Amino acid sequence: MSKFFENIKTEYEGELPFVRVRYEGAYNLDKTLDCGQCFRWEKVNDEWLGVALGRLISIKQIDNELIIYNATKEDFENIWCHYFALDEDYDKIDIELLENCQNPTFVQALEQGKGIRILHQDSWEAVCSFIISQNNNIPRIKKIIDALSFALGKQIDASAMENHGARGREFYSFPTPDAILSAGEDFIFSLKTGFRAKYIMDASQKWCDGTINEEELKQIETLDEALAYLCRVKGIGLKVASCALLFGFERYDPFPIDVWMKRVLDKYFEKDFNPSTFGKYAGIAQQYLFDFERNNA
Repeated sequence: MSKFFENIKTEYEGELPFVRVRYEGAYNLDKTLDCGQCFRWEKVNDEWLGVALGRLISIKQIDNELIIYNATKEDFENIWCHYFALDEDYDKIDIELLENCQNPTFVQALEQGKGIRILHQDSWEAVCSFIISQNNNIPRIKKIIDALSFALGKQIDASAMENHGARGREFYSFPTPDAILSAGEDFIFSLKTGFRAKYIMDASQKWCDGTINEEELKQIETLDEALAYLCRVKGIGLKVASCALLFGFERYDPFPIDVWMKRVLDKYFEKDFNPSTFGKYAGIAQQYLFDFERNNA
């Protein structure tokens, strides 16, 4: 925990606990939560309301301060500081990226994208979410994830969050592999998952029988080996595996290539350019480039 966060304390809005977090350096909450890396956050007025790690919180940014509602000082220290990557030195990361690549467009993308952070999401949820993302758009991805959670997750008490976008609504945690496996493929298909139902079921089976072990995967050193390990799941190819590793397993070296990134590489880089040039933070470079292209195309 950074000494910078030592003075954080739990405050209250009625009975609702919240914390104020002042931070150094760049942090852009809107770009972080709206860059395609997660699917359970929504903007409600000036706050982002979402379920993460089985908890419901709301978070907003005012200049260099983040306010997290339904969270205590201990919650921030043990959960949200790491989840929102406030414990990462992105100034150091950016310096290393620029040492590895001086492409003019990338330099511009990095400057424009400062403040984007890679969230530290639940590994299982990230794998399922990116299986669902195949040949899909973000509104439909969100609907399917919400349907899965509503049907098979555990309900979260939202009563204290009525004034923060939760009034009249129900919220559920993301379902466990066991819950999905027990529901059966026909039920998962009925939630409009389409051809992805069999892939979700295979992932659930492999999680439950130990074919895929989160801790074992996190210990794999080389990116190629980690990708191959995750590709044991039916329906997971390099793109989905790269996204899952980047957003759910705290690996920054994957560089997911989709339609957007193919366009970026073709437009701005030499034909023989290899994203591995970015080094161990290639995935962060990918987020800067994605943001750049989306906002400048």
